[in-house]
Amino acid sequence: MTDLTIHSPNLLSADAPATSSCARPSPEPVDQPDNEPREECGVFGVWAPGEDVAKLSYYGLYALQHRGQEAAGIAVADGAQVIVFKDLGLVSQVFDEQTMASMVGHVAIGHCRYSTTGSTTWENSQPIFRTTPAGSGVALGHNGNLVNTAQLAAKAHELGLDSSGGATSDSDIVGALLAHGAADKTLEQAALDLLPELKGAFCLTFMDENTLYAARDPHGIRPLSLGRLDRGWVVASETAAFDIVGASFVRDIEPGELLAIDADGVRSTRFAEPTPKGCIFEYVYLARPDSVINGRTIHSARVEIGRRLAREHPVEGDLVIPVPESGTPAAVGYAQESGIPYGQGLMKNAYVGRTFIQPSQTIRQLGIRLKLNPLREVIRGKRLVVVDDSIVRGNTQRALIRMLREAGAAEVHVRIASSPVRWPCFYGIDFASPAELIANGMDADEPEAMVEGVRQAIGADSLGYISIDEMVAATEQPASELCRACFDGEYPIELPTETAMGKAVLESLRGAPGVDPLTVANDNVSAVMRP
Repeated sequence: MTDLTIHSPNLLSADAPATSSCARPSPEPVDQPDNEPREECGVFGVWAPGEDVAKLSYYGLYALQHRGQEAAGIAVADGAQVIVFKDLGLVSQVFDEQTMASMVGHVAIGHCRYSTTGSTTWENSQPIFRTTPAGSGVALGHNGNLVNTAQLAAKAHELGLDSSGGATSDSDIVGALLAHGAADKTLEQAALDLLPELKGAFCLTFMDENTLYAARDPHGIRPLSLGRLDRGWVVASETAAFDIVGASFVRDIEPGELLAIDADGVRSTRFAEPTPKGCIFEYVYLARPDSVINGRTIHSARVEIGRRLAREHPVEGDLVIPVPESGTPAAVGYAQESGIPYGQGLMKNAYVGRTFIQPSQTIRQLGIRLKLNPLREVIRGKRLVVVDDSIVRGNTQRALIRMLREAGAAEVHVRIASSPVRWPCFYGIDFASPAELIANGMDADEPEAMVEGVRQAIGADSLGYISIDEMVAATEQPASELCRACFDGEYPIELPTETAMGKAVLESLRGAPGVDPLTVANDNVSAVMRP
């Protein structure tokens, strides 16, 4: 029987059995006051006998840290047992040399998390671990968000599969169903049976004692790629992770494809017909500029967005400045196309991230100054063209414009490298609710009036968004193969009713006295929700 060893301070001793329970207060990290859409998660996997797979996973997660900063974890197997180490915090905070030295094996998966289903607790950190009825171990990491979580929870409830230590994530349910399905068949066959039942966005890396698996949903909403090492293989959410660990890019994992990697090589199986709908926001904001998705370098796409933005919304100005770092490539493109000089007018504090320390009221009032500070001698007296990736609530832009005017800017013209965000994402990005999206509250039937309303709300001298058509053109992807739901409200995967969705859907089901998850799930089947 496989032992699960979880190394984590004050949680579970190294010799504790897999069935041990643990509980500790899980403080909720406090976001710095900002306006950014929250990323989803990053997944990494490696099969490489003779390599230090734990350290390869560590550095792979380092490259993917931008995709999730709430928790991090690595699972390693050596053919006999699976070892899992995970905790709340950044990759650099969770792992140290002593931990890495204890994680020896030939196959590993890693995960960095931002929660889109399930709250920020240790129990919801990943990789999750389950033991199959046959006694083998399964560790799993998930990037994305499922939309039939309530139905899957009902199925798990019927099968008598309890949550793992109080976990409340869609990923934990997938892990439970996957392990249960391997009772009388291989893990690979159990996955092929389960994956068609999952609805929504998912890129999965999972493993047992010997084999690495990777799967991508039939729509390919989130990116996932395969890379080659001298003595093995890697999979990762973004190709930038390959560069860090010295792997060469092989190909994107196809939508609806399951890969199995072991001593016999790489096996590919289709579990669904592909209907590509890649997330356009990966090109705009989520992915690292040095990553490549579907053959398109993210940096090039963002520079091209800036060029097209300059053609659509020209303005007389003295200096183009980005809101760092996500607005930088588009600002470069805007400057190149417009002929207006490019400059660095804002300095970013690279060390401001998520914190468990509650900011004082005085610090809260400083707002965006925690992250950005103006270079007064650069912007004083200038007509500024400020390029940002998106406007969600508008709080950041409002505070930024006020700060630039206080620093002496003569005019502030805002240019946005995406279309107005008017719809929430249910596939792995934790956008604000519809009521909080500043563009959602404006008159959609009058685009000019909507833009003018946002302009007045943030206090800019002028405001221009790139159009959806131009944004799509910059990605060099077929429009029919991109998900643009947060911009146009056209969701490619059918959504259930609101009561069967949301980050806390499982907490709600389990916390309501007398509520049967199966009843709730059945009441919410196939009713499409449009915010």
